[in-house]
Amino acid sequence: MALSFCGSDNHIKAYSVNDGVLNNGCFVDALNLVPHVFLLFITFPILFIGWGSQSSKVQIHHNTWLHFPGHNLRWILTFCLLFVHVCEFAEGIVSNNMMKTNHLHLFMPAFMGFVAATTSVVYYHNIETSNFPKLLLVLFIYWVLAFITKSIKLWKFAEFTVGIRQLRFCITALLVILYGLLMAVEINVIRVRKYVFFANPQKVKPPEDLQDLGVRFLQPFVNLLSKATYWWMNPLIMGAHKRPIELKKIGKLPIAMRALTNYLRLKDAYEDQRTAENPDQAPSIWRSMYRAFGRPILLSSTFRYLADLLGFAGPLCISGIVKSLGSENRTSVSEETYFGVHFMSSTELLQNSSVLAVLLFLALVLQRTFLQASYYVTIETGINLRGALLAMIYNKILRLSTSNMSMGEMTLGQINNLVAIETNQLMWFLFLCPNLWAMPVQVVMGVILLYYLLGSSALVGASVIVLLAPVQYLIATKLADTQKITLEHSTDRLKKTTEILKGIKLLKLYAWENIFCDSVEETRGKELTSLKTFAFYTSLSIFMNAAIPIAAVLATFVMHHFVNETGPSSSEAFAALALFHILVTPLFLLSTVVRFAVKALVSVQKLGEFLQSDEIGDDSWRNGDMSMCFEAVKKHMGATKAINRKQPMRYQMDNYEQPTRRQMRPTETEDVAVKVTNGCFTWGSNLSTLSDINIRIPTGQLTMIVGQVGCGKSSLLLAMLGEMQAMDGKVFWSKLPDCEVVHDGNISKNRYSVAYAAQKSWLLNATVEENITFGSPFNKQRYKAVIDACSLQPDIDLLPFGDQTEIGERGINLSGGQRQRICVARALYQNTNIVFLDDPFSALDIHLSDHLMQEGILKFLQDDKRTVVLVTHKLQYLIHADWIIAMKDGSVLREGTLKDIQIHDIELYDHWKTLMNRQDHELEKDIQQDSQTTLERKTLRRAFYSREAKNQIDDEDEEEEEEEEEDDNLSTTTIRRSKIPWKVCWCYLSSGGFFMVFLMVSSKLLKHSVIVAIDYWLAVWTSSKTNQSDETVMNSSSETNDYYLPVFIILCAAGITLCLITSLTVEFLGLSAATNLHHNLLNKIIHAPIRFFDITPLGQILNRFSADTNIIDQHIPPTLESLTRATLLCLSAIGVISSITPLFLIALLPLAVAFYFIQKYFRVASKDLQDLDDSTQLPLLCHFSETAEGLTTIRAFRHEARFKQRMLELTDTNNTAYLFLSAANRWLEVRTDYLGAVIVLTAAGASIWSSLTSSGLVGLGLTYALTVTNYLNWVVRNLADLEVQMAAVKKVNSFLSTESENYEGSMDTSQVPESWPHDGEIKIQDLCVRYDAMLKPVLKHVNAYIEPGQKVGICGRTGSGKSSLSLAFFNMVDIFEGKIIIDGIDICKLPLQTLRSRLSIILQDPVLFSGSIRFNLDPEKTCTDDRLWEALEIAQLKNMVKALPGGLDAVVTEGGENFSVGQRQLFCLARAFVRKSSILIMDEATASIDMATENILQKVVMTAFADRTVVTIAHRVHTILTADLVIVMKRGNILEYDKPETLLEQEDGMFASFVRADM
Repeated sequence: MALSFCGSDNHIKAYSVNDGVLNNGCFVDALNLVPHVFLLFITFPILFIGWGSQSSKVQIHHNTWLHFPGHNLRWILTFCLLFVHVCEFAEGIVSNNMMKTNHLHLFMPAFMGFVAATTSVVYYHNIETSNFPKLLLVLFIYWVLAFITKSIKLWKFAEFTVGIRQLRFCITALLVILYGLLMAVEINVIRVRKYVFFANPQKVKPPEDLQDLGVRFLQPFVNLLSKATYWWMNPLIMGAHKRPIELKKIGKLPIAMRALTNYLRLKDAYEDQRTAENPDQAPSIWRSMYRAFGRPILLSSTFRYLADLLGFAGPLCISGIVKSLGSENRTSVSEETYFGVHFMSSTELLQNSSVLAVLLFLALVLQRTFLQASYYVTIETGINLRGALLAMIYNKILRLSTSNMSMGEMTLGQINNLVAIETNQLMWFLFLCPNLWAMPVQVVMGVILLYYLLGSSALVGASVIVLLAPVQYLIATKLADTQKITLEHSTDRLKKTTEILKGIKLLKLYAWENIFCDSVEETRGKELTSLKTFAFYTSLSIFMNAAIPIAAVLATFVMHHFVNETGPSSSEAFAALALFHILVTPLFLLSTVVRFAVKALVSVQKLGEFLQSDEIGDDSWRNGDMSMCFEAVKKHMGATKAINRKQPMRYQMDNYEQPTRRQMRPTETEDVAVKVTNGCFTWGSNLSTLSDINIRIPTGQLTMIVGQVGCGKSSLLLAMLGEMQAMDGKVFWSKLPDCEVVHDGNISKNRYSVAYAAQKSWLLNATVEENITFGSPFNKQRYKAVIDACSLQPDIDLLPFGDQTEIGERGINLSGGQRQRICVARALYQNTNIVFLDDPFSALDIHLSDHLMQEGILKFLQDDKRTVVLVTHKLQYLIHADWIIAMKDGSVLREGTLKDIQIHDIELYDHWKTLMNRQDHELEKDIQQDSQTTLERKTLRRAFYSREAKNQIDDEDEEEEEEEEEDDNLSTTTIRRSKIPWKVCWCYLSSGGFFMVFLMVSSKLLKHSVIVAIDYWLAVWTSSKTNQSDETVMNSSSETNDYYLPVFIILCAAGITLCLITSLTVEFLGLSAATNLHHNLLNKIIHAPIRFFDITPLGQILNRFSADTNIIDQHIPPTLESLTRATLLCLSAIGVISSITPLFLIALLPLAVAFYFIQKYFRVASKDLQDLDDSTQLPLLCHFSETAEGLTTIRAFRHEARFKQRMLELTDTNNTAYLFLSAANRWLEVRTDYLGAVIVLTAAGASIWSSLTSSGLVGLGLTYALTVTNYLNWVVRNLADLEVQMAAVKKVNSFLSTESENYEGSMDTSQVPESWPHDGEIKIQDLCVRYDAMLKPVLKHVNAYIEPGQKVGICGRTGSGKSSLSLAFFNMVDIFEGKIIIDGIDICKLPLQTLRSRLSIILQDPVLFSGSIRFNLDPEKTCTDDRLWEALEIAQLKNMVKALPGGLDAVVTEGGENFSVGQRQLFCLARAFVRKSSILIMDEATASIDMATENILQKVVMTAFADRTVVTIAHRVHTILTADLVIVMKRGNILEYDKPETLLEQEDGMFASFVRADM
């Protein structure tokens, strides 16, 4: 029989047991089968029953994931076991082929062992997840039996003197060891869990995190196999297809990764360095980082070393395979037989090419697994470190001394940089730091192996690589420098663009857009120049990376050719080629790593300085019982790691570092809330700001602090709050009587916090309601009362979502008065005993101030018997005060009631009286129908009215998506989300220019063909050497080599040049695309109709110019380059392999399908996770900057703990997104790497079985297969990145489709007379105007006639169409019916530039641009200096400008901030006068001016513009009483139209009522 178990060789009695049962080798092998069969028999029923009965087991939440002790060790041992079984099987098969008949016993037990081992691990996994340890006994018995049977075999081998030289002996010995170890692991489980033989088995609960269903990041909890391959990510990544990944889907972080946990670790490491001997010495951040996070970094480095060493298996296996294929004529094998069967020697196995192919595959899989594990560990550690650093910085910010912030030692910018840049750089350094010590080892190993393969000539090639590494570093530093310069230019450009967009209305009205557009283009030109340098260096760096291996190979083989007359054999050549590829990567990366290390050093230094900066003073009254409670918490943290789930982290955060506020003295009497005795306070410098302060603040009464600007009123409040450094004296706060503390857990009036409204209003990026409640529980009645007191209701009604509207950076920008009222409302709403209000009336007009005083302060606060301290300039409120503190020059002038002051200090009282009269006088003037507040509300309303229309447009895109998602068949969304945006890519490429695209494509293809040609030539060359038979060596070698070498050199040179050309073309294609896109975008936007700016939020337009332009400039070109390179490399490799061994194409099909699905799933998931990462980063940065701005408020309210909690939540959310993103990248890379390994295996298999003649070609195929593994994941990663980046192009593109204004007009410029309009006669005929074709008309059939030189006033309520009429003169709005004729020409026919440059307008809000005064008056540079001075004189500014340094060339800062609002308005007047036009339009120009300035303006208009037509749109009616003609408008119609005198006579007329209201 052909298949007998023991074989049927004639001369051996295979089944005889005469020599003793155990001495028959076949019987021993049969014994070895017993344990395997036993295991399979027992476990299969259990597994099937288990799977049957527990079909629900799949749905059990992962909280059942328990790890039995020794979990990882068991998995590792089982994998080793499987590997050894594979070796045993291979050895058996090879030995069997040596025998005459089949001996099944040589390989059958090995096969069964493999199956049993696999089953054991599946079985174990199921038992572990269902927590049923009793069933583990089966495995225990199996390990014992297997151990015994294998030991018998080993003992017999030793008896028959089979030694280490025989492979089977080694394998058996290994198996004995492995079974023994597994047995030990099993015993350990029994020992720990006590599940058998013990009376009380141990109960275990799954880890804390898994009981919390919110934790979705399972990497720390799954089993080893799932950990290594990220199998647990599958549902998430596959699910992303059906619906996008949201924050809910990624859940919370496991406790060990939360920012708080890591913060405590880092903080302890940091604080432990402060020794008792030298407490002032600054702890080293490096050391604390090492102590807190050193272990995972060491683990990661270990993984990295293992991966690097395994990486060298590739080249060695290739050389082995090529060698064994080359030497087919085998030397006869030594015959060694024992037990009548053949034994193989240990070295023989490694000469078998099939074995080598499998080994290569396993080495690749392992190497990639280790590498990804190393990456993952460093990234996780980096994220942990970042969380810890952020928490550390935040805690420091909360303790920063205020003087630091105000004296400018620590600017907001610096803090934002620490958060946004320095922490990220440290995180990146951690990601890359294992490279620092892994790379040198890799390089040294590589060089040694090369030397071993090729001798001394290899050193030449290696030295080429090593010598060019510093050049790489130089290029890298140059790149960083260029990037800095580019950044400066782009911030400059952004500043200019912002200014243009903010003043766009003015620019259009004055027809100046092109001048400003050119200035932006000029800056952009500078930016592009530095971008060109950047592109050049980038392409150099890419070129080096591609050309170095070619140069090294060239140098090596030319050298080898001259040194050893014969060239290298193909096995050596291709091993060397693969080694060169391995060597280039570390050297290319090294420059990056070194650069990051340098940056990290700088970052750490900055961090250290920040953490050492001054903290707010801990004075005695501040400290209370702090030390005690701090210690208690520390103990608590140490003792119980578990945290009570009902009361999450927050409580810990609260008692952690929450000093109890101010220690009180029992001796104080109860009627004083705060008392300062001989206080002397400073802002950090040694000059005292406040000196000799003795004041008391009576409880439950209204105290007012008055005094001139800058006499220290606000400082006094801050000194009482403990924000200033006390040089002398004490501040006492009185204690609460115990009875007032209500139980219920919350204190009725929390003594420790003070409601404080700062002078500069400070709002959170949150809803209006959250800003007012500020963390207190919501109480409807109270909330309503507060809102009424601050008269916020009308403002809230205007907001799109009422009080749920987001305000701040991410939402709506409110005006100053609205912001201030919200801050006051916050102080009123808080349930605190003491309220500090710092000048709450400064930005409010008179009605609101009165209302706030009466309703809010006198009624709302005094009814509650709260102690109020009010700083104010409005002396008319002094009569309400219970206690007055008058300040002067940093000390107290008087203290007492108004009566006391009247009696004791008559002088001061009289001084106040005169001031009060003046204020009352202003009051009368100030009551106009359109107060400042109404104005603010008006701007708000306009913003929203326009924004809603825009939102409709914006929502259309989203609606489309939503509609699709509502469909039940999810396929539509799936297709839509996984499609690559080809259209956008095409748009990008075409904007780069067709010639560049053609150049890029052709040079890329050429380059890759040349590289393939080089390697192919090498293969032919080396094969020719080995195939020449010995006799002909002498006469033919010289001839053949003559032409091999020059061709090789020429090809290499061509390859190097092409590398340079391609890298340059891609970069410059990107540059020209960026240039064109930005140019078109700028021109489109600047020439868009004004309506576009009303409906598009400024932030959105700016984003196109900042973030999106930056992506197009700097990120797309390298991504594109990398993508094309990786794709072409993979394609050329696959092409080469299939041309060598066509068999490979069959295997390619399933691989291609797998690859397609992997990339399809990954791209969608990666995009979502990237969006999540971006969207969670913004709130975090905002939270930091707003905390730094509102420090005093937060500390006064005592809300530090709440803000810390919020910061921790935001950090954790962002870290979760980032962790998932990096885990998804690992998921992809593991999968593509395994695919690559399979490609290598199939390529090797195909070439071995199709028994090729040329061994050189086999080497070529395998070398290429190895490169595929490196580049497959790059293809997908770059594809995903490019997809995200193309979104920027798409956004820019969407703006390119906006309609421009019609600049041409129907008349030619030459037909318009130079002096037009010379008279200034205006006819308005049947005029209808609307802002947009979709909207209702704002002016309906208006008719009017204005004679030359008339002064016309237009008035009407808000929204009556006054401003729209003024815009109609400039053709800024859609005139769809009727016409305006100025001096006989219909303005709609004129080119816009001409029309707008001949009229003048003064706008309601004054706009100044940064630059010189001259530039602001006359950007076209057409006027003489005399004319400018004349204009300034008319506007009453001459003397002021003369006094400035530089006169006309004096600097104007951004937005004209260095002048007061009134002065700015006067500049606008001068600007209108410089342009000598016979028509002037004033649009509510006097709204923001005080009375004196307004009178000047009126006078000027009457004299300087005496002969011109002036149309005034009036804000205060009394300004147009002197006009020649008054037009009263209502709802877009003209209501009254006559001389003011006649209109006043009509008692019931609209105008008359306005005037009455205004008097």
